[in-house]
Amino acid sequence: MSMHERIEELQMRRAKASAMGGERRIARQHDRGKMTARERIDVLLDDGSFLELGLHGSEYTEKHVPADGVVTGVGKVDGRSVCVAAYDFTVLGGSIGEIGRVKVARLREMALRNRIPMVWLVDSGGARIDPRPENLAKIPRFADSGYMFREQVIMSGVVPQVAAMVGPGFAGTAYIPGLADFVPMTKGTSSMGLAGPALVKAAVGEDIDEQALGGSKVHNRESGCADMEVKTDADCLEAVRAYLSYFPSSCRDKPPRREGAPGRGLIDDAILDLIPEGTRAAYDMRKLIPLITDGGEWFEMKGKFGTSITTGFARIAGHPIGIVGNNPKYLGGVINSKAADKAARFVNLCDAFNIPLLFLVDVPGFVVGSDAEQSGIIDHGSRMLFAVARATVPKFTVIVRKAYGAGYYAMCGRAFEPDLMVAWPTAEISVMGAEGMLGIAGGKMLANLPNAEEMKAQMIAMIEPYIDPYQVARLGLVDEIIDPRETRDVLITGLELTANKVIERPWRRHDVPP
Repeated sequence: MSMHERIEELQMRRAKASAMGGERRIARQHDRGKMTARERIDVLLDDGSFLELGLHGSEYTEKHVPADGVVTGVGKVDGRSVCVAAYDFTVLGGSIGEIGRVKVARLREMALRNRIPMVWLVDSGGARIDPRPENLAKIPRFADSGYMFREQVIMSGVVPQVAAMVGPGFAGTAYIPGLADFVPMTKGTSSMGLAGPALVKAAVGEDIDEQALGGSKVHNRESGCADMEVKTDADCLEAVRAYLSYFPSSCRDKPPRREGAPGRGLIDDAILDLIPEGTRAAYDMRKLIPLITDGGEWFEMKGKFGTSITTGFARIAGHPIGIVGNNPKYLGGVINSKAADKAARFVNLCDAFNIPLLFLVDVPGFVVGSDAEQSGIIDHGSRMLFAVARATVPKFTVIVRKAYGAGYYAMCGRAFEPDLMVAWPTAEISVMGAEGMLGIAGGKMLANLPNAEEMKAQMIAMIEPYIDPYQVARLGLVDEIIDPRETRDVLITGLELTANKVIERPWRRHDVPP
């Protein structure tokens, strides 16, 4: 064959492999409101940047399995290199075959060796099972999936790992998001679980559909396994691009600063009216955050899980920053088990990739009571305390209102090494609020007095001056009391101050987190 003939054959083979599962299966994919694997890659990556690897791979020789059901390659997001593996549901349900595992393993190796992010676009029924009698005895082959999980652990904290759930991800593919850093899910079409509905029915007799078993609602609201619920594939891919924009390519680098961002300047007076009078009055912390950040930017993580704490990313003067804020709109801002786990996970993520942390404090403490203890609040709360204490990135604490008890510690109180700690004039720092102190110290004494309410008010008025910010500032326990309108300028100074921060810890093999 001449070179021209060989090139013609190459183009023919490329076209056949790129056709995926064929027009009928592609049409079914579109009818479900889903993009194909290749369409998703086109949306995710910068135009013209994708280099496919392993196009001609196939587990079988006797039948055509395009790309072995997974499209793999390298490309760019905002000009920075990433590795991408997109499971193709139009080919054998996107199941993981032997050659597909080899292709993705090669990609993971590239991501780790070159220190660039790894992105999975998951639309897969799980590991491929070969029904042919001669191959059923070869089940140990699927054990190679264990390398996938082990390698994800090795990559953890070295390069960003994203698992976008744009379809099902059951069995083997469920642990890809389980071990990833960021897991957005499309509403109504994505799902994940250790077993699909058919296996659940066979194993435990439970008759349940895919969405009720492990849909986006379940994992965003109940389990916390997902980080975001979006409407469409396009929204999901845009979320991946946005997420990666806050991160360096690896733990060796600083997060990318956005040029031309807004600089210093007092925040609008609207911030003065956001916090209601009275420490128990509710408000939404998520309305405060956009007043501080560049252009009102706010990329929330796990927004429907553990809602008494809000976590997410934004920028201040172009610098990416992770924000942890108590949210009095939900449960008064108390920290329960879900909120503590959510905050701990987020703090660990930011600390791994050099992203500074901002704590916006309005916390009455950790939840108490028999239900809380049975849910393991000591263990879950310890995870949050552990994560905040371990973090060595720049940490800034702004006490907006309440900072009570161990909740104050978990929100990067003085002992937890904040690089800058400031308070608004509305701040209160104490073991508990005045009413709580009175209830413990004098509640029984006042109960039978005819003027109990009047006495209670007088005693609260006597206690309150000892927990206000000026008393705390007098003792040197905050760096400054600031006008809320100065918050952004103070944080910009903090980011500049800590640009070359160095902190040392005692040598150890690794810590032992709760």
